[in-house]
Amino acid sequence: MQQYKKMITRQRKWMFYLLAIFVLGAGFTEYLSIFLGLLLGTVLSFYNLWLMQRKINQFGQALAENTSSPKGIGSFSRLATAGLAVIIALRFEEYFHLTAVIIGLMTTYVVIMIDFALFRSRD
Repeated sequence: MQQYKKMITRQRKWMFYLLAIFVLGAGFTEYLSIFLGLLLGTVLSFYNLWLMQRKINQFGQALAENTSSPKGIGSFSRLATAGLAVIIALRFEEYFHLTAVIIGLMTTYVVIMIDFALFRSRD
């Protein structure tokens, strides 16, 4: 369980670093709509990461304690969040680049894969 908490902390830290880079990119480059799209997608992706980690933790505790049947891991909520990001990007096209929003939504999965590859090789 301790290793799982360390993994969660690492992934959240990397997401904060990415968010900081995107804020700097929006503030100091001429590609405002692209960085705002990346920022919107990554913020909602970070929310999805938090939601997924929380649901997996609850799922694991329910299995370990043998209490009631464990609930799902929140796939519908994460899909609804992605839909919300696309709706916001389409509604405010002048501020958000749609492709950048979609790329931003995928950052959580890239961070998870990189974290797995780096720290799996150390074990």
